[in-house]
Amino acid sequence: MTHAALELRSDADGLILRGDAWRPDPTAAAPRPKAVVQIAHGMAEHAGRYARFAAALNAAGYAVYAFDHRGHGRSAQGEGGMLGHMADADGWNRAIADLAQINRFCAAAEGDLPVLLFGHSMGSFMAQRYVQLHGGSIRGAVLCASNGKPPPIAALGKLIARLERLRLGPRGNSALIHKMSFGAFNKRFEPARTEFDWLSRDAAEVDAYIADPFCGHQMTTQFWIDFLDGLSQLSAPLEQARIPKDLPLLLVAGRHDPVSAGTRGLVQLLDAYKAAGLNRVEHIFYEQARHELLNDLNRDAVTADVIGFLDRCL
Repeated sequence: MTHAALELRSDADGLILRGDAWRPDPTAAAPRPKAVVQIAHGMAEHAGRYARFAAALNAAGYAVYAFDHRGHGRSAQGEGGMLGHMADADGWNRAIADLAQINRFCAAAEGDLPVLLFGHSMGSFMAQRYVQLHGGSIRGAVLCASNGKPPPIAALGKLIARLERLRLGPRGNSALIHKMSFGAFNKRFEPARTEFDWLSRDAAEVDAYIADPFCGHQMTTQFWIDFLDGLSQLSAPLEQARIPKDLPLLLVAGRHDPVSAGTRGLVQLLDAYKAAGLNRVEHIFYEQARHELLNDLNRDAVTADVIGFLDRCL
């Protein structure tokens, strides 16, 4: 595989987005990729954590592109950037627009090869919105560690986020919101070794996450307002009806992932997609696995399942 660092100026507001391209070895027997996989990473992490997954995709014949979202990783550095803060207003919609711009960039860079989208956690919610708005631009999408309709407590979270913005400002970090979100995820794993045991059963992967300066950071009050408003929009039946009916979708999740309440939220999402008339939706739920499937003990099986799905999309 070969690796290149990338920069792209966002059409939304001029923010410099930084990312990575991993491509199959040009000296291999079949050096030209068969398609592109665009990765949308999760909240409070970054694109560089997907290098191992990218290597497996390269070996299967895919070029891989992954950019740090605004407010994350290297895209949070430099003018206008801040770790945990997408934008002073409308950050969620700007991030979705960034995904569409990156999609066009990937396709152009690879000679208009077909593009497939892989979204993890927050990236999977972004992917849910992306297929509603731009489903015709991709051959298929993987929603990894996602969820369906927000629980009733999300409405309280939206109110608290607005009150905390009044108190702390749009770029302030709220310990209360952080406790309600990330803090709550670890409860089912108590007594826990760390506050991030909910991510994976692999202690070494959890420790690497904790040691990474671009992981586990708090998000700003404005981020939470934009994000929670965006989640509410995702589950609207009229918005889900915009997804192309024959677009292949794969939902993968761990049975012990607190984000989907142990996949219960994903059962609701599968029902919603069926009601919307989608006819190529698959799902795989992994017993005992937690949130970060690509960093859990069963990661090789997950990777093989994802590659199998991507191949079927083509």
